Amino acid sequence: MDLLNTLVDKGLRRETPTRAEALAVLATSDDDLLEVVAAAGKVRRHWFGRRVKLNYLVNLKSGLCPEDCSYCSQRLGSEAGILKYTWLKPDEASQAAAAGLAGGAKRVCLVASGRGPTDRDVDRVSDTIKAIKEQNEDVEVCACLGLLSDGQAERLREAGADAYNHNLNTSESTYGDITTTHTYADRVATVRKAHAAGLSACSGLIAGMGESDEDLVDVVFSLRELDPDSVPVNFLIPFEGTPLAKEWNLTPQRCLRILAMVRFVCPDVEVRIAGGREVHLRTMQPLALHLANSVFLGDYLTSEGQAGKADLEMIADAGFEVEGADQVTLPEHRAGGGCGSLEGGGVCGSAAADAGACGSAAEEPRTDLVAVRRRGAGTDVAPNA
Repeated sequence: MDLLNTLVDKGLRRETPTRAEALAVLATSDDDLLEVVAAAGKVRRHWFGRRVKLNYLVNLKSGLCPEDCSYCSQRLGSEAGILKYTWLKPDEASQAAAAGLAGGAKRVCLVASGRGPTDRDVDRVSDTIKAIKEQNEDVEVCACLGLLSDGQAERLREAGADAYNHNLNTSESTYGDITTTHTYADRVATVRKAHAAGLSACSGLIAGMGESDEDLVDVVFSLRELDPDSVPVNFLIPFEGTPLAKEWNLTPQRCLRILAMVRFVCPDVEVRIAGGREVHLRTMQPLALHLANSVFLGDYLTSEGQAGKADLEMIADAGFEVEGADQVTLPEHRAGGGCGSLEGGGVCGSAAADAGACGSAAEEPRTDLVAVRRRGAGTDVAPNA
């Protein structure tokens, strides 16, 4: 297929595809799916070999959020029966992180619900970062605390944070339909603050919220312009008790096409399969490893993932290897958290799909695969790692 040959060539040269090419990937048929995966897999292996980076989430503060993000089980007015608790103490968070590190995780992601941290919150998280790094010197720590105020990214960096996550989630044109308590521009500004402070920027999207192909391409091209080092691709988990509970728009095939499109547009960044992979990729998860080079191990913020042991077996059975602490994730031109020069128009250092486009979704939504987290951080039950 000429389209795929063109995209592979561009990916190996770090050139940006055209919007038409990106849209064409999403429009490919199920009959062509394995060819799409194979083509994007060439780009993935060129930059990352067969390594898979493991990341582990620690939910520092669950629920009780004043924001109204429609996709989120922790949102204002959510009726989802999730765990709710206030800030974990640094030693509690460090113990939670240790479980993921023992399971092979290379990065710990510290997440707290809320609009954004107060200065006191930054102090809390700084103490937690130091506690984790005292026990595990080589671990990467990523903070995800919401919208940042001036100077907070610098303080997190001084405390030892390596990265900061703040997702764009969806296109600018549809963002107001998903969230009204903050803006798309607020999110972009926070990613730029993290980048400017010397933190490795992490920013991604959520697919499956009823967006169009054009929306998906818009947000991925916006991410390319922001130039984060890692791009998490989340697939909506339709929690009962949230406004998007009935949005079951994704098929495993659709998810693979989305991941392939992200890889072609962002060929040399860490593409991470994030929340919802078990719910929507299901038995097709191993194929997704040919597209993404990073996954979350074990559970998510408010939902349970598959067993950590099963994650490790899946990676090995698919012919991949867990990335070690002594291995550098990013290609040499991006290593160290900086942004390499992007050919093809990228800007360096700036700080759910239509059914007709993706094929019919499963006849019956797999609500049985949405499991609220009842173990790990905030509980007395051992974590899944």
